[in-house]
Amino acid sequence: MLVLIVLTVFVATIVGSISGIGGGVLIKPVLDAVSGMPASQISFLSGITVLTMTIVSLIRSRGGEQKISNTTIFLAIGAAVGGVAGKKVFDVIKSAAGNDAMVSLIQNIVMVILTVAVFIYTLRKETVNTKNVENKAVVVTAGFILGVLSSFLGIGGGPINLMILSYLFSMDTKTAALNSLFVIFFSQVLSLATTLVTGSVPQFDWAMLLLMMGFAVVGATLGRTFSRRMSGKAVDVLFMVLMAVIIGLSIYNCFRYGRLV
Repeated sequence: MLVLIVLTVFVATIVGSISGIGGGVLIKPVLDAVSGMPASQISFLSGITVLTMTIVSLIRSRGGEQKISNTTIFLAIGAAVGGVAGKKVFDVIKSAAGNDAMVSLIQNIVMVILTVAVFIYTLRKETVNTKNVENKAVVVTAGFILGVLSSFLGIGGGPINLMILSYLFSMDTKTAALNSLFVIFFSQVLSLATTLVTGSVPQFDWAMLLLMMGFAVVGATLGRTFSRRMSGKAVDVLFMVLMAVIIGLSIYNCFRYGRLV
């Protein structure tokens, strides 16, 4: 199991760094499927791993062609606040559900819905009339929604970031990927801070966490190197393949946890 988890982190952080999805959207369903760990522990380990990846990716991206948009800063502020709210939603649902299987089932159902929506959007985005939103209140609100979803799902961002950045701000694939990583960074930092301040850190294996973080550093470094050499079209293809894998994993997890509820 450990080898599979480490391999998943390595692959997820490479493709997450390239495509801007963060990696947690792949790490979370795989851990759900194979680890046997409770939802809170999986979300925590996934979140720390994704935060590590975004820090390395953003550092490695300095001086590149793609830049962080000023508008994205407001999106990131909304996402950071939303990350705190999403953790509260997670805690409320966990308390109301009374068992981890129900929480994981809800998370995976939401994941399927969101990922399918993003998959369809990506297929049709050439025909979509995108926007150039400048209203700061709208941008912050969009970021807040992204933060709530990413924190609740424990994915540290994910495909919906790219859909929002593409649709609301007309960003090309590679620019959206970098800006998505910036949003994920802010969301994860505040979410982690909230977890630490409230004393709600779940029990976890330190060796596992350090191993995941180490491979996240290597994966993010390789991912940014590959990204510089890939075209926007190649990134789109990688993104679509990854979406298909995530949809399949999440559907499997829905049936798996559905039997345990």
